[in-house]
Amino acid sequence: QVQLVESGGGLVQAGGSLRLSCAASGRAFSTYAMGWFRQAPGKEREFVATINWSGGITYYADSVKGRFTISRANAKNTVYLQMNSLKPEDTAVYYCTSRPTLGEYSDPRAHDYWGQGTQVTVSS
Repeated sequence: QVQLVESGGGLVQAGGSLRLSCAASGRAFSTYAMGWFRQAPGKEREFVATINWSGGITYYADSVKGRFTISRANAKNTVYLQMNSLKPEDTAVYYCTSRPTLGEYSDPRAHDYWGQGTQVTVSS
């Protein structure tokens, strides 16, 4: 079993930065792929970024590529999402996810574990 707790969300002006953190419990963390999804009001949940167990492989949604960076610290059971050059359209609840493999990373149905979410609001 894996439990995920996100933190770091908040209100920021367009062009600003935030770093989200996701603390995971469970001994399987270092062997699991991790990811971030987001959901804006009235929209479907969408893939943001994912990282494999070692941190050597990452994938990003086109909408965040070049602005967001996913990373992990296995010794701390933590995954991060550094968000730069934020835009109002990045406003959403951001969710951390975990699953045994990297496959089908953009499909939310393929993710076994979810955090409770953290709100990110970008003002124009």
